[in-house]
Amino acid sequence: MSDNYEDIINLPHHVSKRHRQMPLAERAAQFAPFAALEGHAAAVRSTAQRVRLQVEEQEQQAGWDC
Repeated sequence: MSDNYEDIINLPHHVSKRHRQMPLAERAAQFAPFAALEGHAAAVRSTAQRVRLQVEEQEQQAGWDC
C-alpha cells in the first residue's frame, strides 16, 4: 500500500450527476452556528466604549479641549 496516496492523487474531482453543487454562501452558512468567536464583536465594542470613556475622562481632567 502506498503511503503518499499516489494511487488517487491525480484522479479528477468527483462531480455528482444527481445533486447540484452547493453555493459557497450556503456551505459557509452550515458552519455559522459553530463560530469560535461568538460574542467576540460585542466584547470588542464594550471594551472600546469603556476605553473611549476613560480617555475622555482623562482628557477632561488634564484640561484638554479635543
